Amino acid sequence: MRSETNMTELARLAIAGDREAFGSLYGLIAGKLYKTAYYTLGNKEDAENAVSDAVLDAWAGISSLRDPAAFQAWIFAILNNKCKRILREYVRNREKGSDTPVEDLAELLGKEDGSLSQAEDQQLVEEAFKVLTEEERQIVSLTVFGEYDSGQIAKLLSLNRNTVRSKYSRALIKMREVLSG
Repeated sequence: MRSETNMTELARLAIAGDREAFGSLYGLIAGKLYKTAYYTLGNKEDAENAVSDAVLDAWAGISSLRDPAAFQAWIFAILNNKCKRILREYVRNREKGSDTPVEDLAELLGKEDGSLSQAEDQQLVEEAFKVLTEEERQIVSLTVFGEYDSGQIAKLLSLNRNTVRSKYSRALIKMREVLSG
């Protein structure tokens, strides 16, 4: 609760134009933003670009944020749109015959320092991740890294709350099948 209050106060200051407050806000959620983008996109450079673009857009539009308590949901919505744009570029590139490489998921799946306990585990999880649709990856990443509940994700993705729950459950089943097989 205290961190939410702190985040709301920092957002209030950032809306008023305080760069340091915005920087502090970013510091509080930078890891979650990056992990969400990386997990959604599967590519380190694209994840970094998506986060950078989202943060720049957030700073440029912070004065239009009406509810300081909604800062985190707002910036994740911006990030989600950036990730969707990059995923559309992936599809266009594949249609042109270019394949975008998927980099390892060590930073997401490993220990706090980013290292994995075993390379085989990394490969299995990467394979499990590949079976998910774009929407399923978004739902799983927002749940795991953004720490959003189904209602919040439903608003971000313009879906029904029950649909989000169903898709999340099906995504986990798909991943379990790959991991256990």
